[in-house]
Amino acid sequence: MSGWKGNVGHHTVDLSVEECCDKGVEWAITNRICASLPLISESRECSMTQVQCCRSQLEKQSCSDGVEFANAREECDSHIAKNSTCEAEYFKTCCYCCLLGKAAQVQGQSCEPNPKMGYQCGIVFRTCCGKGQEGIDLSISDYPPKKEPVDISKEELDQEDPYLHDGCRGGGPCSQQCRDTGSSYVCSCFVGYQLQPDGITCEDINECITGTHNCGIGQTCVNTLGSFRCQRDTSCGTGYELTDDSRCKDIDECETGTHNCPPDFICQNTPGSFRCRPKLQCMSGFIQDALGNCIDINECLSTNMPCPAGQICINTDGSFTCQRISPSCGRGYHLNEDGTRCVDVDECSSSNQPCGEGHVCINAPGNYRCECKAGYSFDVISRTCIDINECRRYPGRLCAHKCENTPGSYYCTCTMGFKLSADGRSCEDLNECESNPCSQECANVYGSYQCYCRRGFQLSDIDGISCEDIDECALPTGGHICSFRCVNIPGSFQCTCPSTGYRLAPNARNCQDIDECVAESHNCSFNETCFNIQGGFRCLSLECPENYRKAGDTVRLEKTDTIRCIKSCRPNDVSCLLDPVHTISHTVISLPTFREFTRPEEIIFLRAITPTYPANQADIIFDITEGNLRDSFDIIKRYMDGMTVGVVRQVRPIIGPFHAILKLEMNYVMGGVVSHRNIVNVHIFVSEYWF
Repeated sequence: MSGWKGNVGHHTVDLSVEECCDKGVEWAITNRICASLPLISESRECSMTQVQCCRSQLEKQSCSDGVEFANAREECDSHIAKNSTCEAEYFKTCCYCCLLGKAAQVQGQSCEPNPKMGYQCGIVFRTCCGKGQEGIDLSISDYPPKKEPVDISKEELDQEDPYLHDGCRGGGPCSQQCRDTGSSYVCSCFVGYQLQPDGITCEDINECITGTHNCGIGQTCVNTLGSFRCQRDTSCGTGYELTDDSRCKDIDECETGTHNCPPDFICQNTPGSFRCRPKLQCMSGFIQDALGNCIDINECLSTNMPCPAGQICINTDGSFTCQRISPSCGRGYHLNEDGTRCVDVDECSSSNQPCGEGHVCINAPGNYRCECKAGYSFDVISRTCIDINECRRYPGRLCAHKCENTPGSYYCTCTMGFKLSADGRSCEDLNECESNPCSQECANVYGSYQCYCRRGFQLSDIDGISCEDIDECALPTGGHICSFRCVNIPGSFQCTCPSTGYRLAPNARNCQDIDECVAESHNCSFNETCFNIQGGFRCLSLECPENYRKAGDTVRLEKTDTIRCIKSCRPNDVSCLLDPVHTISHTVISLPTFREFTRPEEIIFLRAITPTYPANQADIIFDITEGNLRDSFDIIKRYMDGMTVGVVRQVRPIIGPFHAILKLEMNYVMGGVVSHRNIVNVHIFVSEYWF
């Protein structure tokens, strides 16, 4: 049985889960409120259990009251208007669901509720629907009223309620559909649901995931409870509307009356639109205008030319007639195509070019004349038009940069880095950066541009355009950027730490040791002491030997890196009193791996007050008695500030990870005899990394 500790007076007692829950239920039954629930324990778990059981009991009582109210009043609204608490919501839910179940019974409908009504509502619905004469029992109250037993024969009971032995009575244990087999029952589910392995509950089938939907191209499957729907990805467009099954249906503007046809026109529906047809039909040779009136068609204005050449067309009402003409034209004129009149001959449009190259032909009625084109001048010797070289005639005056002569004209060009202005003569700076010539950043300068790179990149010496990543980790200072390991990334770098025992410092470069003992992320048992070391922690069970006790209180309140045991002899224990060992200490230190060991490293200082005995009679001797593997450590004596100090030094490099227990003795010697001895057990952990 699980339990928690609670306070009774000044004593601590263990409270079980059931006891905490029973107190919450008892308070709910007595007071019908949980807001002022008195907590019987300081345990957080017991308090949560007490509150939850109180609320659960209130929910049961509120639901039971709602069912009783529905059976007595046949309505729920008169009670619900009184308050709006959570208990009132449970009352409302159970009252409404019971009324729905009773209505289904009266109408002869199935007592199986819709799954969307919810699990709790379904139980109340099913119970109120199939209650018959036996009443309703939702097991809401923990203290149901006692009823006097009545002896009824089995035949009478069967006649009174033929569904008494039906395993599916009131919906049975099934969540949706139940079928009684006589000796047992079988549960089944509605369409769109599947039976769970427990054989009772039903779960919705996601047709969109199983691929059993029939959504077409351009539609998205959306799962619903017990079914699915197909949702169109795009809109239908003008003249169409989206149906309930996500399909596009043409809007009949004629039927809906959304057309704009005049009264004399008939609306005719077309896919996505409509058109207006006139009610009045015109005779041949007439056409209807926008108002539906019949007007004459002027066949003489048609492009088909109804009359042959040499005849003139005369329009008539509903038709036309052709009349032959034969006019005489003079020099420079000719008959038009229909032969009705004389028109000027455009000699300049002839392919023979009557004026020759460099000239412009100017047509005149019945004649033409030749003139020199712009950019040409008339040569009196050759009597022809010759090109004028404007660039040579007006040097430096036509173009800002370069002038290029062409037959009859000229054009201006600009040097590299510039473009021609709108006037065709001036040159303005070309912003090459608009065409993104650089791989990263571009700075436009007058007549050119300059590429530069973002931080962490450098410009390529090959093309001066591309940007290359700078490997900060490979730079001469790269080894000092990160305290552990540098990882180059495009445009920057990242520092990483060993996978366990360390985290990246806020400066994103150094590694910090994670103190698992302080963070309580260790897995040491209650009887073990957690000691933090570089890159990890150790769980040590450091207990005092017989005749010794821990210094300070007998109950340890916090964990430290040193545990000190002092002698505590039993009365009349002479051998204990004569034992020179007065204290036994345990301490833990963490050392780095010294790969470049140049001199001894002082790691432990044992300080002792010099005895008040004469100097020639008393002495303090320090010694390493155990654990000095490969003679990696030594101990020397030093006098500092009136104290004798034993200094433990590391004299040889140790490659981590490494663990050793160094046993040190500090002996007070007087007259050649050890009068007092202190023992220090040093647990040394050498880490692979040190930051």
